Amino acid sequence: MLDAHQKVSYELAFCIAELDASAALLNYADKVSTDDIVCEQLSLAFCADSLRTVWQRLFTHSTEAGLSNSRLLQLMGSEPLAGFLAEHGDVAGFAALGATLFERDSLRLPSGLDEEKDMIQESFARFAEQVVMPLAESIHRFDTDIPDEIIEGAAAMGCFGTCIPERYGGLMPDDRHDSIGMLVVTEELSRGSLGAAGSLITRPEIAARALLAGGTEEQKALWLPRMAAGEKLAAIAITEPDYGSNVAGLSLKASRVNGGWALNGAKTWCTFAGRADVMIVIARTDPDHSKGHRGLSMFLVEKPPFPGHEFSHESPSGGRISGKAIPTIGYRGMHSFDLAFEDYFVPDTGLVGGEAGLGHGFYLSMAGLSGGRIQTSARACGVMKAALERAVSYAGERKVFNAPIGDYQLTQVKLARMWAALIASRQFSYAVARLLDDGGGKMEASLVKLFSCRAAEWVTREALQIHGGMGYAEESDVSRYFVDARVLSIFEGAEETLALKVIARELIAKAGENN
Repeated sequence: MLDAHQKVSYELAFCIAELDASAALLNYADKVSTDDIVCEQLSLAFCADSLRTVWQRLFTHSTEAGLSNSRLLQLMGSEPLAGFLAEHGDVAGFAALGATLFERDSLRLPSGLDEEKDMIQESFARFAEQVVMPLAESIHRFDTDIPDEIIEGAAAMGCFGTCIPERYGGLMPDDRHDSIGMLVVTEELSRGSLGAAGSLITRPEIAARALLAGGTEEQKALWLPRMAAGEKLAAIAITEPDYGSNVAGLSLKASRVNGGWALNGAKTWCTFAGRADVMIVIARTDPDHSKGHRGLSMFLVEKPPFPGHEFSHESPSGGRISGKAIPTIGYRGMHSFDLAFEDYFVPDTGLVGGEAGLGHGFYLSMAGLSGGRIQTSARACGVMKAALERAVSYAGERKVFNAPIGDYQLTQVKLARMWAALIASRQFSYAVARLLDDGGGKMEASLVKLFSCRAAEWVTREALQIHGGMGYAEESDVSRYFVDARVLSIFEGAEETLALKVIARELIAKAGENN
């Protein structure tokens, strides 16, 4: 039935994402409004904007959603909603917030986090500015490898260990999960460059969560400390040429051989596969395809690191793996590869969870991807922050008709709405991280990715538009932010799949429970 109503399910998923983002931002403002009144003004303006957007979605699809048009029209004109929208959603209010950006000369607002997280943010902001930003444009323009100085510098600061417990050499406390530190680090690295820095944490984040969820103690003790130190770089090989988000249909085959497994088949969109020392590979260990996701297992596949856009490796233990980078319009530096496995040998120690892990590959990958999705929301925040900073700077410098374009109302409104989208995405990701750390939040991880990635596309588009023709020039940073942001709604779960197969189904299930 859901497949027969995909469009309305898709729109309802966005409605929930926008409302949850509004709630997260209001909770944040309630917490910090005494520190900075702008937080309150920004959150109320964003909420008014979101209510109008959600109402429009519902009104457009009222018939399919089983809603009454007359009731919806009546609601929008009723008090206190009409008064709230008039007070906090008017153009003058947004323009005033945009003007405030120029007066403050900073996007910075209270984080709502503790002093330790603020110190982490400041440290990685400096690293992004001093190490990543000077290299980012060249890496993008010429699609080069990420330089060692970025990888080694990030490793020295502990960025690869943000999701790994202290007992394994990471930065996360042993007695509790703490994902917010990872989000803070990711945002600042992504502000420097999405492709050259912001995505460095993604793969160890997914790999570590999967190992912690189902790896043997020997596997955790061997791999997690080396991942945390940046000694072993990871890649994730899940997607196949005929199967993207439909993980249950994967067909790369793992066959038992003496002492281990032989892998045969293809993977695609395996980011960082060339430079990686180990790949997390989902393979079908049960040849009966009717078992779907229950026939999948996870493997730790070792290989030497290779620079460049193409590699081939014959294992001394038998078999071959080859890869070729896929040319992309953005997200360069990481390089995403097509991979071919030909009888590539993986020892029994590479089966995640050992014999007990057989058939659990789908569940382990889902455990990893939930963390990957909130990490992607932080990547979106970093790109938005960089784009907004450039837009504010340019709007203050560029003169049109004898006045800076930042003095014009339309520009001020754009900048205020961009600012609100950034802060809402950030606070929404923090709220979902807390849910995940408490053992829940899997659907919410999809919601925050849905919201923040779409927001990043819009914010970078507006930043480019504010730059005019210069924004379309390849030499400008905002052109890079624009093409980089476009990938965010696709990887770590395409927005259509998240909306239809995760969020809508969960909403219907919850509605059924409540009834």
